[in-house]
Parts: sequence; C-alpha cells; structure tokens
Amino acid sequence: MRQPGLLEKLASPGLLLRHGREVGGPGELGAGERFKAELRGRDPEALPVAPELGHEIGGDAAEARVLARAVADEEERGALGMHYTSVPNILKVLNPLFLDDLRRHLEEAGDNGRKLLNLRNRMARIRVFDPACGSGNFLVIAYKKMRAIEAEINRRRGEDGRKSDIPLTNFRGIELRDFPAEIARLALIIAEYQCDVLYRGQKDALQDFLPLDAQNWITCGNALRLDWLSICPPTGTGVKLQGDDLFNTPLDQTQIDFENEGGETYLCGNPPYLGNKLQSDEQKDDLRAVFDGRIEGWKSLDYVAAWLMMAAEYGTRTKAISAFVTTNSLCQGQQVPILWPAMFKTGHEIEFAHTSFKWANLASYNAGVIVIVVGISNAGASRKRLYSLDSDGAAHEKICSNINPYLVDGPNLVVESRREPPRDAAPMLFGNMPRDGGHLIVSREQKTVEGQADPVFQSYIRPFFGSEDFIQGKTRYCLWIEQTQYEDSLQSPLIARRLDAVRQMRLESKASSTRDFARVPYRFVQVQGTARRSTLIVPRVSSERRPYLPVGLLDKRAVIADSAFALYDAPLWNMAVIASRLHLVWVAAVCGKLKTDYRYSNTLGWNTFPSPKLTEKNKADLSVAASQILMAREHYYPATIGDMYDPDHIDTNFPSLREAHERNDEIMERIYIGRRFKNDTERLEKLFALYAQEQKGDRLVENAPSGTRRRG
Repeated sequence: MRQPGLLEKLASPGLLLRHGREVGGPGELGAGERFKAELRGRDPEALPVAPELGHEIGGDAAEARVLARAVADEEERGALGMHYTSVPNILKVLNPLFLDDLRRHLEEAGDNGRKLLNLRNRMARIRVFDPACGSGNFLVIAYKKMRAIEAEINRRRGEDGRKSDIPLTNFRGIELRDFPAEIARLALIIAEYQCDVLYRGQKDALQDFLPLDAQNWITCGNALRLDWLSICPPTGTGVKLQGDDLFNTPLDQTQIDFENEGGETYLCGNPPYLGNKLQSDEQKDDLRAVFDGRIEGWKSLDYVAAWLMMAAEYGTRTKAISAFVTTNSLCQGQQVPILWPAMFKTGHEIEFAHTSFKWANLASYNAGVIVIVVGISNAGASRKRLYSLDSDGAAHEKICSNINPYLVDGPNLVVESRREPPRDAAPMLFGNMPRDGGHLIVSREQKTVEGQADPVFQSYIRPFFGSEDFIQGKTRYCLWIEQTQYEDSLQSPLIARRLDAVRQMRLESKASSTRDFARVPYRFVQVQGTARRSTLIVPRVSSERRPYLPVGLLDKRAVIADSAFALYDAPLWNMAVIASRLHLVWVAAVCGKLKTDYRYSNTLGWNTFPSPKLTEKNKADLSVAASQILMAREHYYPATIGDMYDPDHIDTNFPSLREAHERNDEIMERIYIGRRFKNDTERLEKLFALYAQEQKGDRLVENAPSGTRRRG
C-alpha cells in the first residue's frame, strides 16, 4: 500500500494555525493543500525550476519536482533582479561565514566529549537569517550542513540517533512574494524530516514530524521596509506582538522567541541586483527609504546595496556577521565612493570576500552575471580572508590585514578622479562631438560618389572614428572645416547645403548651448583637439570578455568622435601601457562597467593609473612592444579589432598577436615587480599600494576601521 507523501501529510487538517488556534475545519486548507492549490491549472513541467532546491530537499521525486518548480517565472525573476543560486555558490557564502569555523572546531575537538558537547550547544544557539530568502536555498543548505556536523558530534559521543538540538525556528527569512515564502518554510520542514531519517531513522523521524508548531520563521514582505530586529531579534530580546497567520510579518505575529539565548547570528543571501537604470519606481522608493539623508548619490547604487546597508545597521545592534552575493559593481567605479564610506562609518569592515566570478547554477535559466561575495562585520577580526581565482581557474585564499572596498589587500582608500595625466604621459581627451543632425558625417558611398563630383567637397573630408568604427572596422568620414577655411568651403554646393541643414537643426534645438552654435555650422559643437603627427584612440566602452583594452594608432588626419578618447601626438609607449593587462585590471576596478562592458574614464582610468618612474630604457622597451602589437595586427589584416580580440579566437586564429601582448605584459610587469604577476589580485594589490604612496593618504577614507589611516 502506498505511503502518503510529505505534501499529503502537510495537507492534513489542523497543520496550519492562526492566532494560536488550530485551523482545519470545512473549507480550511492545510499548508500543503494551500501549496497544491497554487499549482492547480499550471503544468508542472512548464513551471520554472530551482533545481538546487529540489536536489537539496530530495524526497518523493514528483513532490520534489513540484517544490523545486514553485518559485517564479523567468520574466518575474528578471523584473525583481533575482538569480537562482547553485549549491557551490551558496557555500562560497556559508563556508567562510561560519561553517568553516564549525568544522575547524569539530576537528580540534577530536573525541573530547566536553569539547564536542560545547560545540553542539554552540550550534543549537546559532541563528541564520536570510533577508532575501526566495525559496529558502541558503537556509536549507545551512540547516543540512549544520545537521551533518551535529550528527558527527553525536557519533563521536556515542549518541547516534539523538534528537537534534538545532531548531528550525533559528532559521529566519524574508521573502517578497507569498508563494515562495511558503515554499521556503516547507523546504525547511522537509529538510528537517530528511535529516531525521538520515541520522535517526524513519520511525523516529515520522514520530517527531507531526504536528507542526505555530511559529513562523519565514516572513512575507518587503525586506527594505521591515524592521529586521523584529524578525530576527538580537540576543536576549523578546518581541511581544499580535499574532496572525503564516504569511504575515512578525510585526503582526505573536511573540516568536528563539528557543535559546546567547547565540551567534549570521545574515546571508542573494538579494536582487538591479542596476539603477533597471529599477522600478517602487524599487527606487525602497532605496530612498534606506539611503536618503544618509548618503549622497544613492540613486546611482544597485538595488542590492540596500541589503548591505541594512545588514550593517542590523550589525550595530546585534554583532551579527553578514555575507551576501552581490553585483561586482558595488566594489567598482562610482559606487565605491558612494556606498563604502557610509558602510565603514557603522564600524563594519570587510571580513572576507570572493572576487569576481561568473555566475553559474543548475537551472535551465542560467544567470549570465559577474558577481562577488562580500562578508562584513564589526568584530574587528585581525585576519581577513580574500578568495580569488588564479588564471587557470583554481581557487586561491589569501590572509589579509585589511580588505579595501575594491576587494584588494590594502588600506580603505577611495580612488577619485584626477585632472592631470600620469607622470610623463600624454593627456587623454574626450573625442569631438558634432551635434549636427548627421549633416557633417559622410558615409563611404557619399565620399566616393559626391567626392568625385565635387573636388572641393572631397578636400574637406577626414576619416571619422568612434568606438564602434574602430573596433568593428567600419568606415566613416566627416567634414572638418577650420574657421579660416569656412568661406572657401562654401564654394562647394554640397558643403553649403549640409551647413545650412546643420544651422537649421541647431536653431531648432531646445538646448540653448546647441542653438549658440548655429552661427558656426561648419564646426563640431565640442572640439577637443586634432593631431600634428598621430592619434591614439581608446574606446569608451569595451566588452569585458576581451583580454586587453582595444587601443589603436591612427594617422594625423583622423577625427575622433565623442564615443572614444584620444591621445594626440602621444609617445608610443603610452599605447603599450594602455594595452597591458595591468591597465585593464585597474580600469575594471576603478572605472566600473556599463552593463557587463568596461566603461573607460580618462580621469579615473588613465589619470590615476599608478606607475613607477619609467627610465628611458623602460619607455624604449615599451615602444618596441607597442610596435610589435601593431605589426601583429597588420599581419592579420583585414581582420577587425573585434575579430582579433575575441577571447575564443585570439589564441587559435591570431597567435602572433597574443604573443605580442604577452611580451608587452612581460616588460610592463618586470618594471613593476621584476617578474610576472601570479594573478589579477596580485596586480591590483601592487597598483593600490603604489596609488596609496602617490596620494600620501589624501584619498584614505575618514572614520574607517582598523587597517586604515585617516586623512591628514
């Protein structure tokens, strides 16, 4: 005879309680039945899946599949900034947060009964709180890993089969949507049952499985509008509040005391990301509620930043340690000076971190984002842990005295824009902005046809390069007319018509600054410069997948558009510096990104780039290296920059170019440390150390915790 499944047990009358009384009369639904009701009319095969949760809770295959698919559809996940989390990625958070420490104490305890008992008692008081819990992945895995450690303790003490001392009510969560909130609670219940079966046997597991108690550990609500202290109160604090059912916030619940006092609290999770351009009005209001009046520039922050800030505030009251998966942009570019000084003022430090890694999970929807893990606390730990990936993909742990907001071993400095270029280097300027309605721009076909018909028109045409033109090998031209040439240029009817169109377009502009330029229709609105000999072009946006920044050398007639930067008449060694891996990792750290592309900044990326003083031999060697890169590109003509720097093809299709860049990196890195760097983490550490020396403390964060220096 078929045994009833877990969901059927959960659907039994009397398993859901409201206001402390049993519910199960006619028309009332138990938790599992309510769960099943949500799925009626939906094809389970078509439901989106969080397979890591299904894998973790296991159980009856059909039931596990339904549970695993009951989270959110793909469109909803995107709108909410959600990304499923695989078990290995969850452990990147939980292991350094507290599981590694528990395992270390287990190893140290050996077979010492008293030490094992102390560890078991400690674990029974640990509280795990996920304020963006979704379907409960972090909580379920934390619970199961803790039960495994507890089971080993019991085995060593000769107490196999002992009832667990780890209460489910010590695993708290907040979830925005009611359905996943119930999934999280059910997943924890099933995880407890499975652990009991595994470590105690099915008979004892079933005996203790029913009835469910009335306490609610998963809150349905907006985490950025709730009081986290009421949901996961600090040690020694009870919350006396009016009760309601499973889905109401503990602000409306009866007192939900922990079953113990005096324990540790750990916050963890994978909050929604959402850059500032993707946030809804409601989400922007959430950020305002957290940051307004606290910091300036908060509108530029990613949505996930609010969870970090609230965790820091929570930690000032509870001594909790928090760790979240976040976008790497929180530790790059413009968000660093906005967010991190405020974080440090709460007394928190970065206790551990995983530098950028590619998101991967088990779902058919595989999140294509680059993320980091950041762990914060105000405990003042002397040993910080920084995890990174070597060039071969192997994980590497480094013990640091301090981890700065760029996730580098060093003081808590903030890189700020600078007006002057690096020592002995050429200034990098914005390109030229036409703001002409397209009338000063000439296509290849127009140059050929109209230029042949009108030699005067032809004489004022120059090559025109923006970022896309340079990278994709596109050909465009522009009219470039100096003030002294204006009258003569009007001899061309083609030029006269184009300039009339420019004048009219500018006169009709709503911007007064544009209307002012109607009187000089022959010139670009912003003219930054032209070259006497040659120009280096640097695209403002470049794919993060490229192993190097695509800098190029153009002749003196080239006009650079405002979608790129230009270095006019720069020494060739400047190109070698920009094309180096060292410069790429600096730009990635301090300039930030546009979506997933590098967003170059002349004042942040070039002007702040730290460098030792170069000798004339250094400059000569770098100039030779730059020439070899240019010759390698010429060898593969007509392949475009985009073709040659495709990471999937550069090694196989363009080996000479890769070799030229390797020689360039060899020269650059030996100038810095006398050898090649081991990985990007080591590169950044050296660069930030040089930057700190150059600034002499001027950019160090005020009110920063240990491991930092103050201004002055």
